[in-house]
Amino acid sequence: MMSDVELVDHMDRVWHSIATLCSSFTEEQWKTPTDCPGWSVKDQVSHLVGAECGILGRPSPDHIPEETGHVKNDVGQRNEVVVDWRRSSPGAKVLEEFQQITRERLGLLRDMSEADFQVETQTPIGPGTVAEFLRIRIFDAWVHEQDIRRAVGLPGHLDGPVAELSVGRVARAMPLVVGKKAAAPDSTTVVFQLTGDAGRSLPIIVEGNRARLLEAEPPNPAVRLTMDVETFVCLGCGRWSPGDSLASGKVSIDGSKEMGEAIINQMNIMI
Repeated sequence: MMSDVELVDHMDRVWHSIATLCSSFTEEQWKTPTDCPGWSVKDQVSHLVGAECGILGRPSPDHIPEETGHVKNDVGQRNEVVVDWRRSSPGAKVLEEFQQITRERLGLLRDMSEADFQVETQTPIGPGTVAEFLRIRIFDAWVHEQDIRRAVGLPGHLDGPVAELSVGRVARAMPLVVGKKAAAPDSTTVVFQLTGDAGRSLPIIVEGNRARLLEAEPPNPAVRLTMDVETFVCLGCGRWSPGDSLASGKVSIDGSKEMGEAIINQMNIMI
């Protein structure tokens, strides 16, 4: 388990990485579409600004977005309000707001006590502690940083502690994907083999119609799915099409092709 200080350091690290990445963008780069339907690079940063403003208790803008065809649910609708409200602003102004709000948030986080981090609160995935909410914010910021990097062709920050934490959050959902969403039969063993600096092996077994992580790889898994960390996260966060990822060779399946494809098709864990 990471200490509270380490978590705050990770939040600082990903915010700094985003600000540095975006600091030299042209207005054309700010308008570049990303893998999030309907969102540009600027929209990604606007979303992060809106999220941190909400945590600080600031009211959402009194605004009704005009174009919401890409919005899938109520959460997306709320996100779209703060994003669309900033679409008329230059990218540099949105970045300045991002830097201001994250500096304020970081100052508050640095002043929190150990007890403050254990306070119960509501997180986007249900009840949890302030520390757990912070882990979710680190993950969310890193995922959106990667959205931006892919859009402008500037890969990076796919290793180190923030990447490892974020990949881990996707990884811990894979037993649910295998056992429930893909409905793998009892006794099925599956290994996700993730390559890259933040990669790892994720061995999973289905027992009693529930899947769980194993401490070590089984000798002959029914399915082995090999992919790099970027592909794993893009599939887990619904950024890339499972079919396209398989067709392009970004994912390889050893063992049961049918079961492997069923798992890949169910990897999206985002709302």
